[in-house]
Amino acid sequence: MKTAAPTHAAGLAKICLAAAVILLAGSRMIISGADEAKRSISLEAKSPKFWKLVSKDVKLTIVATGFGFTEGPVWDPAGFLYVSDETLNKIFRVRLDGTKEPIISLGDPDGNTFDSRHRLLDCASVLRAIIAVTPDGHYTVLADRFEGKRFNSPNDIVVGPDGAIYFTDPTLDLPAGEKQEIPFQGVYRLDAQGNVRLLTKELTQPNGLAFSPDGKLFYVDDSEQRNIRVYRFHRDGTISSGHIFGSEPGGKNDGVPDGMKLDQSGNIFVTGPRGIWVWDPQGRHLGTIVMPEQPANLAWGGNDSRTLYITATTSVYSLPMITRGSGSVEGARLKK
Repeated sequence: MKTAAPTHAAGLAKICLAAAVILLAGSRMIISGADEAKRSISLEAKSPKFWKLVSKDVKLTIVATGFGFTEGPVWDPAGFLYVSDETLNKIFRVRLDGTKEPIISLGDPDGNTFDSRHRLLDCASVLRAIIAVTPDGHYTVLADRFEGKRFNSPNDIVVGPDGAIYFTDPTLDLPAGEKQEIPFQGVYRLDAQGNVRLLTKELTQPNGLAFSPDGKLFYVDDSEQRNIRVYRFHRDGTISSGHIFGSEPGGKNDGVPDGMKLDQSGNIFVTGPRGIWVWDPQGRHLGTIVMPEQPANLAWGGNDSRTLYITATTSVYSLPMITRGSGSVEGARLKK
């Protein structure tokens, strides 16, 4: 999600600004490639626990670059990533050697995930819909309305412990010239029968979302309020007891809370101002991974789920971690 840009024109301006910053402040990275990019990362620890998750001498690597605005990374066990480009209006298959293969042209694709059948699901902003995309580039609309009204611009998506689809619907990418039909920005549940249920409308601009490893907690961040909320998740697919878990303040152009993922221990990795903020399960900010480009989203991947793949403006990066990513909750049973 182009978090600083509710309009397409503003999004283009943001991309131009980001490119100018890289050219002026990081031109050596462009000239000398991945080796220079490895030296551009900065680790800001606020707790000794931070170093149990990420090594002090970790190296950042560019997987692929030359995008417009990257979002929605998903690791496929076959050894590649699916990545959305909100500016080039395509979803790419990105291989670890840097090759990029467009699989579908789609206006402003955003967050992605796999469902329990390993279908690629996408938040299609221009379609204002949740869609399933086939490997050969065709799609099916799974849902585009709530109570007869069109969604705003679905943003991020995850499959829950119950196998249902959960997604956010802010107005951040509402297509220019189109009317907002739902008078709030909601968080929803979509079941296998196509039924859409509103979970909450208390967030101003809901964005990234994720479940705890045991499936008992549900996290959603708010890009406008710059905070993260946590809820109790129940077996019937409802949520309760929502409260603010943490805040990510920053300057106007520093980025905002966006994509999030958890590790096996319940630590939360949330993109935010200047990079990736790392939180422990109790809501303590352990430290920040400062990135050379502002990240929007991230995904665990690799054979052992110890690599973070990060979509950051024009590039996709990989970062090896000490900790292991939380396994998929798709089809999993809630623990008692």
